[in-house]
Amino acid sequence: MLQILYRDDRLIAIHKPAGLLVHRTVLDRHETRFAVQLLRDQIGQRVYPVHRLDKGTSGALLFALDKDAGREMSWQFERQQVDKRYLAVVRGHTDDAGHIDHPLNRRPDDLEWIGETMETAPQPAVTDYRTLARAELPIMVERYPTSRYSLLELTPQTGRRHQLRRHLKHIAHPIIGDSTYGKGRHNRMFADELDCRRMLLACVEMRLTLPDGGPLLLRCPLERDFSALLSRLGWLDAVGAAGIESTI
Repeated sequence: MLQILYRDDRLIAIHKPAGLLVHRTVLDRHETRFAVQLLRDQIGQRVYPVHRLDKGTSGALLFALDKDAGREMSWQFERQQVDKRYLAVVRGHTDDAGHIDHPLNRRPDDLEWIGETMETAPQPAVTDYRTLARAELPIMVERYPTSRYSLLELTPQTGRRHQLRRHLKHIAHPIIGDSTYGKGRHNRMFADELDCRRMLLACVEMRLTLPDGGPLLLRCPLERDFSALLSRLGWLDAVGAAGIESTI
C-alpha cells in the first residue's frame, strides 16, 4: 500500500519508496511493479505522472487525476516553477554551503530508445546545497584509516536528468548507494558495516501551484531504512532542525 501524502479532485501525491520505478522503462524490462500501476489499482482510477524520481530515490511523487491537470502540472516542472528540497548522504566532508553551476549533457528519458548515443549540447544545470551534519567513521575504505561523510540539503534550480547525482559526482562528493555515479567501495561499506543497501537520496519537500492557482506544500517523511542510517550516524537532530520528518 502506497502512502498518500495529499489528494484532491485533480491531484494525488504519494511517498515513493526507494527501489520502485515510476513507470515501465526499457532499462528495467524485468521489473513488474511500477508506481503508476500500484497507485491506479489502489485508488481505482487512472493516474498521470507529472514528473519523475529515479528508481533508487524515495520521496514525494506527484500524479494528476486527469489529462488537463497532468499537462498543467508537467508544464510547471518543465519550466522550473516547482521548488524541490532533497536530503542526501555523500562521501567526504563538504563545505558549509555550495553553489554548483555545471552544465550537463542531456540523458535519454526512460521511455526513449537508447540503442544509439544521444549527442546534445550541454544544458545549464544549477544545484545549491547546505551541509546539515558531518561524521568521521573509524573504518578504512580507501587509503585513510577513517572515512568521512556529510548530510546535505539539496535544492536543484534546474531539472536535468540525474542532476543531483551527477553534480555531486562532479564536486567529488558522490551520493552513497549510487551505483552509477557513486563509489563502489563506500557503497559496499555502508551495506556491510551499516546495513544500508539503498541510494541515500530522498525528495522531502515540494512547493508548487495547484491548477486553481493556490499554493501547495508537500512534505514527505524519510523511509525507515534512511532514518535508521541517520540515527546510527547521530544525525536525527540535524534532520529535525531542518524541518524534515523522520520515521524513527
